[in-house]
Amino acid sequence: MAQILYTYKDGVYANLTNKCNCRCTFCIRFQHDGIGDAPTLWHKVNPTWNQVKKAIDAFDFTGFQELVFCGYGEPTCALPLLEQTARYVRRLHPRLNLRLNTNGLGSLENGRDIVPELAGLLDSVSISLNAPDEKEYNRVTKPTLTGAYKAMLDFAKACKKSIPDTRMTVVDVLSPEDIEKSRKVAASCGIKLRVRKFS
Repeated sequence: MAQILYTYKDGVYANLTNKCNCRCTFCIRFQHDGIGDAPTLWHKVNPTWNQVKKAIDAFDFTGFQELVFCGYGEPTCALPLLEQTARYVRRLHPRLNLRLNTNGLGSLENGRDIVPELAGLLDSVSISLNAPDEKEYNRVTKPTLTGAYKAMLDFAKACKKSIPDTRMTVVDVLSPEDIEKSRKVAASCGIKLRVRKFS
């Protein structure tokens, strides 16, 4: 059975769903069954709220500063569960920073602007930019939704307005030239770019 909460380095992560609307060529889930202290992050069936609540109640958050919504799926593909979990953790552990790691397609996936909902629940958002232009983005990210690149940029801009700690990321498998181009794309959204290590 997959872990719902797992630790990696100095963070706690919530693995709420295995559903994803991208098939990124570099995604770690296609290389390892688990990460951190989780032997597997592959759910046989995506968890229910009661299962998530039980995992939170049983977890010792002592010493941890942050809970990150990030597992082997896109958290906004399980938006109601994500929001219910964030509300519960906020009530139980008000000092924890709540961060969403996302591909930025949550509004496109859910058919509405979800940023106002997230803004009241999250402290920070990290959006995977992945590539410096739409053609390369589609090649690397392989989104299942039409108009994904523009939707991701629109989502990032909306987050920046409502969630002060909004960042965009790329993985260092990109060339230095493409990383610099990506930095300019992020800057055009008013957002700083962070380069993640490929692992």
